[in-house]
Amino acid sequence: MHVDVFGLERWFAEYEHEADVMLAESGIRSLDASRFDLDPGKLGYVIPTNGDPEFRARVADRYDREADEVLFTCGTQEANFVTFLSLLSAGDHAVVVTPTYQALHAVPESLAEVTRVWLEPPEWELDVDAVADAIRPETQVIVLNNPNNPTGRYHSRETVEALYDLADDEDAYLLCDEVYRLLAEDPLPPVASMGDHGISTTSLTKAYGLAGTRFGWIAGPEEVVESAWQWKDYATISPSVFGQHVARQALGEQEADILTGNRDLATRNRERVADFLDEHGLDWYHPIGVNGFVTVPDGFADGTELCRAVVEEESVVLAPGEFFGYDDYFRIGFGRPADELETGLQRVGRVL
Repeated sequence: MHVDVFGLERWFAEYEHEADVMLAESGIRSLDASRFDLDPGKLGYVIPTNGDPEFRARVADRYDREADEVLFTCGTQEANFVTFLSLLSAGDHAVVVTPTYQALHAVPESLAEVTRVWLEPPEWELDVDAVADAIRPETQVIVLNNPNNPTGRYHSRETVEALYDLADDEDAYLLCDEVYRLLAEDPLPPVASMGDHGISTTSLTKAYGLAGTRFGWIAGPEEVVESAWQWKDYATISPSVFGQHVARQALGEQEADILTGNRDLATRNRERVADFLDEHGLDWYHPIGVNGFVTVPDGFADGTELCRAVVEEESVVLAPGEFFGYDDYFRIGFGRPADELETGLQRVGRVL
């Protein structure tokens, strides 16, 4: 098993710690811990290690599923990882819609053959027929990130249902990473609610502003969830006690307030970035979520040269498009507090 170096994370490791402003962050601004009860009681494992059954049942209701069709994980990263381990092995095949977060194609590529179906700029619209053409008899899973990271494209319900039908027809699965879904004003139904061949992964990180809880989950068919649990036993064993404790509150009485505030922030910040891009003659696809994929201006060879100039001259981190397969773009995150975003934009503007 060989997995590629995670280019974006290495970029962050090089620059994020020392930089003044992080505009490559792909989530909403973090909530303050003071709004939650932080006393979970005893600091042991979560028992059973797939998560509290009553709480899993509450989460499962969101997908019209049962408690045993949900597995709590340490973030979406682990959710996707153990799901891929459950679905893929040598001789299998996956179809992955890209550009996307590197883990969603690099992990499958370490386990099986992968065909990537590329979204095309500037609209980043998905060609369902291209996905159909990529499917093979040995295809086990179609992988989608919706809304998409880095482009912010939110594929329509019609498109997602067409992908689900393709998976269903081939006795494969549609796995959708839905970490940004609840930042949309009118979220689509989750893929796991579509039927036996749908799998949803998500967490409290991107839409809720609770990355530090390291709390996520898988929702899907019981046989997939059970297999993923077996792999999880060899990784983190159980989800975080603190994470599960805070998650009960974030998904309970505080949820509506959290999501309303985060959506409002994302909307205001997105409009500010749109104005900034207009001022500098740059283009993007108007995104859903908190990421935008922006064209590189004249005067820079590619996104990496631009991002390196911005961080070295003005101490602001952006994400080069090369880490998503498009050298002539860069990713900007606009989920930060408004004053931090404004500072970062002013500094990027000086470089431009």
